[in-house]
Amino acid sequence: MIAVIQRVLEASVVVEGEIIGKIGPGLLVLAAIQPGDSEKQLAWMAGKITSLRIFRNGEKHFDVDVQQIGGEILLVSQFTLAADATQGRRPSFIGAAKPEEAELLFARFVEIVRATGVPTQTGKFAADMKVALMNDGPATFILRTD
Repeated sequence: MIAVIQRVLEASVVVEGEIIGKIGPGLLVLAAIQPGDSEKQLAWMAGKITSLRIFRNGEKHFDVDVQQIGGEILLVSQFTLAADATQGRRPSFIGAAKPEEAELLFARFVEIVRATGVPTQTGKFAADMKVALMNDGPATFILRTD
């Protein structure tokens, strides 16, 4: 599993002209499910995302996590994170799980994150999404379960 985590002041997802997910201060997480991912990888990533100390606390820049600030999470499935563009000019998506598997695992990932108690919104799997954010910092992190 690969995740790009962005500390945001706000973020939203629009599908077909309608806002389907919107958060205030917290984390925008773009996530790709990869072949071989299982409950273990989902649980590790959920735990890492919700406990990563990347928010300010007074003068300390990276001191508290999303739970401690009372923040929210917006989870967006993004298979293109698993692309391999080292050969040729067109990326290969062999590093992404098949859509049927990825959809089930992403839904489970959302459940695991929500179970932490952090208010969580999502995009829509396989939809043409328009994602907007106001990055705070900017502070962006890439996590991989491998």
